[in-house]
Amino acid sequence: MDIIVILLIICGLIFFTGGTVGLLRFPDFYSRLHPAGKLDTMGSLFIMIGLALFNLHHFSMGNLLTSLKLILIVVFVFMASPTAIHAIVDAGVRAGLRPWKKGDKRR
Repeated sequence: MDIIVILLIICGLIFFTGGTVGLLRFPDFYSRLHPAGKLDTMGSLFIMIGLALFNLHHFSMGNLLTSLKLILIVVFVFMASPTAIHAIVDAGVRAGLRPWKKGDKRR
């Protein structure tokens, strides 16, 4: 059980690292939001599931309820993150921010 928890947390950290690299490497506002939305959501999924399983190591009703709360946090993140990213992209479009094209300077 501990090996599964460790693997889930490591996978979550890998997704968070990938999202950070994407934020630093992609050229414009719109393409940077993609790793921010996708990889951070998956990273939080893996880490929260790992923490929920770790919490069930010593099974009791209190630990079960805490693990259910962690799963509810995952559900909330899965609903809120795409909505927030969409709102940020919409704000960029309304502000007149143009997408990056191949001939444009990077920053």
